[in-house]
Amino acid sequence: MRTLLVTGPGGAGRTTLAAATALAAARAGRRTLVISGDRTDTLGAALGAPDAHPGLTALRLTPDDRFRDDLAALQERAGSVFELLGADRLDGEELTPLPGGDELALLRALRDAAREGTYDTVVVDLPAAPKALAALALPEQLRRYLRRLLPPERQAARALRPMLGRLAGVPMPATWLYETAARWEDELAAVQALVEAGDTTVHLVAEPGPGGADALRAATTGLALHGLRTDLVIANRLLPEDSADTWLAALCAQQRKTLAEWETAYDRVLAVPHLGRDPRGADEIAALGVPAPDAAPGPVQWPVTEDRADDGERVYVWHIPLPGVVREELGLIRRGDELIVTAGPFRRIVALPSALRRCTVAGAGLREGELRVRFTPDPDLWPRER
Repeated sequence: MRTLLVTGPGGAGRTTLAAATALAAARAGRRTLVISGDRTDTLGAALGAPDAHPGLTALRLTPDDRFRDDLAALQERAGSVFELLGADRLDGEELTPLPGGDELALLRALRDAAREGTYDTVVVDLPAAPKALAALALPEQLRRYLRRLLPPERQAARALRPMLGRLAGVPMPATWLYETAARWEDELAAVQALVEAGDTTVHLVAEPGPGGADALRAATTGLALHGLRTDLVIANRLLPEDSADTWLAALCAQQRKTLAEWETAYDRVLAVPHLGRDPRGADEIAALGVPAPDAAPGPVQWPVTEDRADDGERVYVWHIPLPGVVREELGLIRRGDELIVTAGPFRRIVALPSALRRCTVAGAGLREGELRVRFTPDPDLWPRER
């Protein structure tokens, strides 16, 4: 399944471009699903009548209903615990969604689409770039929290739980708690695998200009830090170059200057004209000229290479692509078998490859948009060479 994630700065027209991409895929003969979590249904307004387009299915999420169902099921499973604590159950009418519910609903819909296997192409209209990055990082972060809070190895004592329950006089929640954690782990792992798959890429939508350029650079760095590949930058709402209005001509010149910089900095850039109005309906959406997604270029690689230092000692180099980042925005902390990488406002905790866990960090450098972390074998952990 070809998966395309569409995001960008707020107000850049990403929902319209997501609709245009999905429509182009459907017209190319692919079974296409476009997913949007926008509560105001801007996707439906752009497409007009989504169900009227052959091969295209539009899904608008209702995360509030799913949240109520999930919490009601949790209350049912943990009923004995609530009774022990003297807590009253909540009625469905008084349940309101928690922050982050929309993002989780988007990820769940993406996972369900992959499991069904009904579609060739799935286009996801993500929120603005900062929230989109937080949502895409959620599966990995939540899995890490689960492993720390409920380590699987603690289930080895499950034979003692019935006895402990009799001694305490109340049902022990550990069994269902660990079963729930294991189910969440499976679901989160499925979403993470889908987001990080080789046929999943990102289209970044921005209006060319100083503000759009700064937001685009930050988004590109954040996506790369989380192992996501940006395969297309869409410069949206380009003004015509032949305007007689001096104000519009100056704005157009600024746009063209930024566009030229993007075409140098990024591999693929698509210029989309400003129609003078918000596109509505299939004909106007198609007039934007957005193509159907190409074949995915493959997953982002973080390779480890071997080298020799000046003194002849063996050195391993971990190559982490971070396009757009500057040296002053970088931070590195080694903690056990993990490396904490900070790039601007973004932060990720990544597990070290197995070979590097027996090494110590010898230094790091930034070269041509790539962070290179150097490791030397730890004599106490590394087999000695004959």
